[in-house]
Amino acid sequence: MTTPVPSAPEAPSLRLDKWLWQARFCKSRSLASKLCVAGQIRLAPASQVEGGALAAGVPTLVAPTLVAKPSQTVRPGDVLTFALAGQVRVIRILKLGERRGPAPEARTLYQDLTPPQSRIRQEPGPGTRAPGSGRPTKRERRALDRLQEDEG
Repeated sequence: MTTPVPSAPEAPSLRLDKWLWQARFCKSRSLASKLCVAGQIRLAPASQVEGGALAAGVPTLVAPTLVAKPSQTVRPGDVLTFALAGQVRVIRILKLGERRGPAPEARTLYQDLTPPQSRIRQEPGPGTRAPGSGRPTKRERRALDRLQEDEG
């Protein structure tokens, strides 16, 4: 008769889709699942990251694995890389959430390692109007039409 050997306690973990939802990167868990299934998320586990330059806050080339399932577990220290809202985000998981709380609480779950030049928003192109500025006047409309004719 063999006695079970007590194993070392495992670090707490959480499903990736649930963590993305709790950290407010996605509005719903189903959208977080779709992001995972689409293969747009890369995961560098904490065991690969701790000794490298990424531990110092400088992103380096660590061989992250492509996530294909929303059930992938994440732990504190893992680094996620994904494209969201037109920019590539690099996020280190600091802690796991207990619930989907308000935005200030969600920001405590991660550290944003995205390089500063990636955070800069691009200027809107010509012909783009500011939201809330109303309809263009007849004069503005003609100018827009001339501009579009010149480009095309």
